[in-house]
Amino acid sequence: MSRNSAKTAKRSAKTPRRTDKKGAKSARGAMKKATKSARRPVGKVTRATSVAIRAPSIAPKSSGKMIRTPSPPMQPMAGQEILLKTHKYQVGETVYFTSPTFGRAAATGSYTVVKLLPSEGDDYQYRIKSSGEAFERVAKESQLDRV
Repeated sequence: MSRNSAKTAKRSAKTPRRTDKKGAKSARGAMKKATKSARRPVGKVTRATSVAIRAPSIAPKSSGKMIRTPSPPMQPMAGQEILLKTHKYQVGETVYFTSPTFGRAAATGSYTVVKLLPSEGDDYQYRIKSSGEAFERVAKESQLDRV
């Protein structure tokens, strides 16, 4: 035998081995591809599934006419109809305080408005101070008169 024939004989013997290796590799690759295609990624929806999901949720179409419903009742505007009552006296103004009949009679006299207080019921309240006393009093608007 010549050298060429010996090489071809060796090659022919090796070729089936390589084919076996390639065949095994290609079989493994085909298996991987098959398993990958069998798995669906989470969160992705294919077209066939999205149609199946959407189909039951489609509502029957209306005739195209708009249904008009009565509007909810409107509240009246606060600024126009409700008049806010304000304090009758201002800070620094001198007023005449009439004490209630069950209290001290000496409290009656002229006082200076020190602070405006929130209302108690219908009457606004004021913090008043007399020049002859060291403390302040709280008086209702109904107990005060202008001097």
